[in-house]
Amino acid sequence: MIEEPYRWVEAIANRREYIEGQLAPGSPIAALGYREGILFVTLGQTRQKLFEIYDRIAMGAIGHPGDIERLRMAAIELASTEGFTRSAADVSLRRLAHYSLSPVMKTAFEQVYGPPYLARMLFAEVGVHPEDDLFLRVEYDGEIASNGATYARARQDFAVLSGTRQSVELMETFLKSEHKPDASFETAVNSALDAWSVGHMLLQASETNELPARDAIAQHRQEQLAIAAIEAAVLERDGSRPIRYRSLADKELRSIITQ
Repeated sequence: MIEEPYRWVEAIANRREYIEGQLAPGSPIAALGYREGILFVTLGQTRQKLFEIYDRIAMGAIGHPGDIERLRMAAIELASTEGFTRSAADVSLRRLAHYSLSPVMKTAFEQVYGPPYLARMLFAEVGVHPEDDLFLRVEYDGEIASNGATYARARQDFAVLSGTRQSVELMETFLKSEHKPDASFETAVNSALDAWSVGHMLLQASETNELPARDAIAQHRQEQLAIAAIEAAVLERDGSRPIRYRSLADKELRSIITQ
């Protein structure tokens, strides 16, 4: 009987290692607040990674397509139920993540005889002003990271998602120095693509702890744009629009990319 807790801890450690390995190759996602809303950007060749959830809320995800779809549908159902029983204005990303998705994912992760969710998710909720934008990253074990200010760091006007913690940290370091909340749409697109390039480069060279040189970032971005498509979407800040979420075509963005 004494050994049982240790077996559980070992099983959890093995499960975490397995999931981290499965998620490691996932193409990074950058979400940036700018003057007119929130921009999501990633690069890929096949599967969709960006989704509308409800009115002011959007999601990006990496992981197994089946698990992403299950979690996406759960989020949509929860938000729609909340909006129907109360009002659309009462649908809150914090409530959706903290009281619904996070507990479900934590339970699935800790029940070692059942399958966990092989997914990481990045949510954004657009506010009336840039300082009201909310970003939440939800991990496979239910852990939530917010862009809100804490005693240890200032509030961030962006969020990122990637396959490894090191890749996430360097993408955040890059955006802290390069991105401003009042940026134009064109500037935000280019900053997001550069941040994506930083994260993608780190997935391929995980032994480094330093940001790549700017020339190396530009070269990597150009190489990847030649073989992959841009997947992007925006949450419009303008509340008069009937639909806030808008997908952006690859060709729509390539004309504003700086070389």
